[in-house]
Amino acid sequence: MTWYCEYASGHQFHGPYHDTEYGFPTEDETVLMERLALEIMQAGLNWLIVLKKRKGMNCAFGAFRVDTVAGYGDNDVKRLLNDENIIRNHTKVAAIIENAKRVQTMRTNDGGFAEWIAAHHPLTKADWVQLFKKTFKFTGNEITGEFLMSIGYLPGCHCVDCPTFKKIAKLAPPWMQAGTAFYKD
Repeated sequence: MTWYCEYASGHQFHGPYHDTEYGFPTEDETVLMERLALEIMQAGLNWLIVLKKRKGMNCAFGAFRVDTVAGYGDNDVKRLLNDENIIRNHTKVAAIIENAKRVQTMRTNDGGFAEWIAAHHPLTKADWVQLFKKTFKFTGNEITGEFLMSIGYLPGCHCVDCPTFKKIAKLAPPWMQAGTAFYKD
């Protein structure tokens, strides 16, 4: 088994993400939206491609502010699909826009995206995947699992002897608070 920790450390793109973001708990709606969007964009691609295009995607998608993205129409979709600084896939772009609209609905129905996630915790990975497939567009096993690991709701993003794992453990991410068994599948 190869851990992300083994090759991320010191890498120009992987290193900063691994060391300061991946697995760290967050409730910030914009961060949650960006992480979900990045995981959607990654489907079928190498994570390095996503990290290299991350800055461009943040510019193109209005810093992933939910209300901005939810308001995108046909002209915005055309603009995005012509933007060389992002991953240009119509299905993924459409899913991100639709998911922003669904996050807006969560504000009314659940108090927000972070509150919606917290209200369903803890679930098994399989149950999370079912819930995300029912709730969002273009989410499946890998996208859901990586998204939830990236925000501290599922274990497995760092090996236990990784210095970043130790930093995250001090923050007591939701998976640790729930006593979820550590695993990497």
